[in-house]
Amino acid sequence: MSTLQDSLDLITRGAEEVLKLEELEARLKAGKTLRVKAGFDPTAPDLHIGHTVLINKMRQFQMLGHQVIFLIGDFTGMIGDPTGRNITRKPLTREDVERNAITYREQVFKILDPALTEVRFNSEWFDTMGASGLIKIAGKYTVARMLERDDFNKRFKGEQPIAVHEFLYPLVQGYDSVALKADVELGGTDQKFNLLVGRALQSDYGQAPQIVLTTPLLEGTDGVNKMSKSLGNYIGINEPASEIFGKTMSISDDLLWRYIELLSFNIGTAELKTLRADHAAGQLNPRDLKMRMAHELAERFAGKSAADAAVEAWHKRVQEGAMPADIETVAVAIPEGGIKIAQLLKQCGLTPSTGEAMRKIAENGVRIDGEVVSDKDRVFAQPAEFVLQLGKRHFRRIKLG
Repeated sequence: MSTLQDSLDLITRGAEEVLKLEELEARLKAGKTLRVKAGFDPTAPDLHIGHTVLINKMRQFQMLGHQVIFLIGDFTGMIGDPTGRNITRKPLTREDVERNAITYREQVFKILDPALTEVRFNSEWFDTMGASGLIKIAGKYTVARMLERDDFNKRFKGEQPIAVHEFLYPLVQGYDSVALKADVELGGTDQKFNLLVGRALQSDYGQAPQIVLTTPLLEGTDGVNKMSKSLGNYIGINEPASEIFGKTMSISDDLLWRYIELLSFNIGTAELKTLRADHAAGQLNPRDLKMRMAHELAERFAGKSAADAAVEAWHKRVQEGAMPADIETVAVAIPEGGIKIAQLLKQCGLTPSTGEAMRKIAENGVRIDGEVVSDKDRVFAQPAEFVLQLGKRHFRRIKLG
């Protein structure tokens, strides 16, 4: 049986901010089964582990017996979330939304307990609301308050266009909380404004305002940028176990601690504190802990047998000297027209010049994921990730984006 403090420790683990913590504590003390909402616009058919930071937090609420609502924003997806954008975002078509939503439902139950999950679509209430209903919601917020939002403010001052429908997005997201009678709403730090709009609208509609819990935006495998498919620094939850395992093994030791805090179910808060102390005292090899985290993620999304096989294959590669255990990761931006293999070798530091790179290719001394590169004119124009090898001892994990 969890104590109140145990519950708070689990809920706040990895959280960036909780507004307001005292309200959350009061509702937990009262023994209330909380309705915990997180919304996802189906903008892409596949999720990556950056998306699962919020889903993991939902699962933690479920572990404490609370009801979670996985809200698919099929209506808001057709507006286009302007958060963090300096240009108007292109809305999705109804066909795009419906196709992507199907895959979302299949993927989230790799983490969430179906018995404690409501899957909802916000078209349930907005498709029947009509123009008069939307106008009524719009009347509850002023343009001045909307312009307090950082991205809107920057675009306004920079004389960049803001379409009127973009102002509707935070209002529509906020009204979702009214329709669902949410006690808690989860979102990334970039969603804070929208989540607070939900609190305000609930008060206007006579409901107790929801607690807002924000989580950090997870850095991708490059350790710098937010995880993103377009940057090629992602770990997809539908990828094979070997890919999930290998990509996790490629992250830096510093980033490992963040991945554990935000993604691990197997390493509790108390153990994590002990592990940090052991590492600081030089009693822990980060590679061993990285393997544990990589196996956990591979097992969660691909199954135990596939995860075990990925570990075995990784050990075999390392023991046979086919590939070192730790490979430096280099993120490379793809220029217009793509990047040639010789340029890539030079840019990632494997050769001092493109001329030397061409010579090594001619000598069959260059490999990609173990396969010899014979085409000296090979061009890379799409996001990708692979191990680039020069000779027997020089490797780079390349992330093209």
